[in-house]
Amino acid sequence: MGIPAFDAWSIRHTQSVPLTSLKDRIIGLDAAYYLERLLHPAAREPLLSALGGWPLALDAVIAKELSDMQTCGMKPHFVFDGLDYGIKDDPFQVSITATTAIGKAFAIYEKGKPLEARNAFVASGVPKPEALFEFLKKVLYDHHIEFTVAPYSALAQLVYYEKDPGQFMDAVYGPSELFLFGIDKIITKFSLSYDPVESDENDSPKKMSSFSLDNSTFAWIDRRTCLEQLGGIHPDVFIDALLLAGPSMIETFPPLRNTQVYHPNFSMRDAVNILLSSQRSVPNLCALHQDDRGVKRLDYLDRYKRVLTSIKHHVIITTTGSVEILDAAHAPSDVHECIGQRLPEELSHYLFRGMIKPRVLNWLTTGNIIITAPYVGGDSPDYQDLVTEHLQPWRKQALCLLADSLHRYYQKKEVVTRFWFGEGNNQRFNMNDLLPSQKSTLRSWRVKDNLIEEGLRGLQRQKVESLSLYIATRSIVDEAFASKTITAKPRGEDVLRTTREVILNVVWRFLRLREYLNDQHQLTPWGLVLEKALNALGSDPSREQTEATFVAVELVRLGLLSPSTSSSNNADHNRNEILVSRVASLGKLRHSVRGYSGPLSRELLAYQSITSEVQAGLRDLVEMSLVSLFLEGEADRDRKDWMEISLGLPFFEDTSCAVGVLVRSYLEEMNKVDDPTSASTRAAQKDNARKWLAFGDFQASFDNGLQIWDAVSLN
Repeated sequence: MGIPAFDAWSIRHTQSVPLTSLKDRIIGLDAAYYLERLLHPAAREPLLSALGGWPLALDAVIAKELSDMQTCGMKPHFVFDGLDYGIKDDPFQVSITATTAIGKAFAIYEKGKPLEARNAFVASGVPKPEALFEFLKKVLYDHHIEFTVAPYSALAQLVYYEKDPGQFMDAVYGPSELFLFGIDKIITKFSLSYDPVESDENDSPKKMSSFSLDNSTFAWIDRRTCLEQLGGIHPDVFIDALLLAGPSMIETFPPLRNTQVYHPNFSMRDAVNILLSSQRSVPNLCALHQDDRGVKRLDYLDRYKRVLTSIKHHVIITTTGSVEILDAAHAPSDVHECIGQRLPEELSHYLFRGMIKPRVLNWLTTGNIIITAPYVGGDSPDYQDLVTEHLQPWRKQALCLLADSLHRYYQKKEVVTRFWFGEGNNQRFNMNDLLPSQKSTLRSWRVKDNLIEEGLRGLQRQKVESLSLYIATRSIVDEAFASKTITAKPRGEDVLRTTREVILNVVWRFLRLREYLNDQHQLTPWGLVLEKALNALGSDPSREQTEATFVAVELVRLGLLSPSTSSSNNADHNRNEILVSRVASLGKLRHSVRGYSGPLSRELLAYQSITSEVQAGLRDLVEMSLVSLFLEGEADRDRKDWMEISLGLPFFEDTSCAVGVLVRSYLEEMNKVDDPTSASTRAAQKDNARKWLAFGDFQASFDNGLQIWDAVSLN
């Protein structure tokens, strides 16, 4: 993020101020900018791109940093980007570049050069901030830190908050692109200071650090200083020069990239001067360079006008909750062509509160489903068949649930699924050909608290939120209970109100969509398989185990759990290692607040790409079942438990392949010894394997992976 030429120039013009000056101030933070700075340098979790999934230790880093920042009395409020807006040139290039870089890093690792490989994984530049938005939301929620999601751009929303007469925010931390939206000053950096502390624990000295509030500062830059230092230019010239310099929403003006004129790179002052040379007019500048290939290719002037319109008339959500266009009185009638299609305010509210992700909503508003390249394994037939054939019906089903409750414009919308591996694979469909959705079938699931309580007693459970999938599946085994769950459409005030009412009814509806339940509220043959696997987890399974088991069953249904899938060696022991490690890779690593430092596996990362896509598709169906329930008025909308609902529904987190890698490495070592079945050999190998995981609990992680395997293998 940011504008590189401006950022390099502005370093000399920033000011440093003590952090204590932010006492009792509300500071808005752009979530993407915060994550980008947190992940750089990537040494905090250098192998993140080699494992996939969410970071293993970054949540503790965030919690500590924000806690220290709040020591001065400041109140952080994060804002996340919402729906996509504007023109996206090449949605595939970033993922393709990352895939190439990760492939090279694995090639180095496989040559026995771990330190060089580590640096290569760091340099791969993934994941991107938006891939970790849900991760950050959960961390913020867990630590009671406020956040909201903008209708479109978080930057526009932050500037609105800062300029609001009610002073909703006192200052904003974010990228230089904030100046495009008219902000007067930006906090660009927090510099937290720590003093070394020596502590003795069991006579073993251990270095620690203590946060020093007095020595901590933050850097900021104001627009007035920028205007003066760039020659006393007008604010409009400043904005145009920033656009020419290449923010994220538009490419750099091509003539500025001419290294024969600007060597080695152009500066911010060059961007200002080239504009001043054309009477401070971008149209004049484009006319002067009309023969430039880059200007022609981009149709730069049209692109510039669209971006400028989207900045001046962006869509924000007000402090009273209404969705509005900035300076609406002067906005053109086709402003939606520059920003994007509007959705009902009700949906914007659900997005604003973090109850749903923008993913499926983006598919409908843009008319594009973009399938980018995975970290590794994207060239395998298994992966390409998965994303083109197996998951496409899920996407259509999710879109149907959404569109069926919206305006007819969306019910006749044409949608194109685009894949990174060639335009010839694109799939085009019209929503009108898919409707109606199954929402009429799903309405029979309206189970209220009194009946839920009966089902919980039968399972000897109290808390729904952490085991909603387990409870929803296993409660239906009781035929007497199942028959009572068939309910009529709500009348008047008879709607779902409590958190657990909403969560369980959404999960039951989801299970019906995936055909684990039928219209008579009974388990189908696949439902019986799922119930047996969940039951095999024992009387007290964890949430991650139940969700991993569900994903494993789905992989069986898709034919993607077979050890022959993408396998290069069909020896029996190798096939068994692959099968067990694949199932184990669905488990969650028990790790400390330090980054992963154990063995790696290109093959299991490729399989993680498959499981991650499957899990994302399942979450889409869960969320659209939730959205349909609210849009149809079947749940009380006057509530505050939006994030509790979201977190209580399954498949929120994305898991790495780390547990699978550990299990695979262990099994490979066991196959090298003469007596792999003896208890002493196993104990010795586990002791040795603990060295692979310097900052985690190998035994707990290993046992977790095998518990999931035991549950799945019994079917």
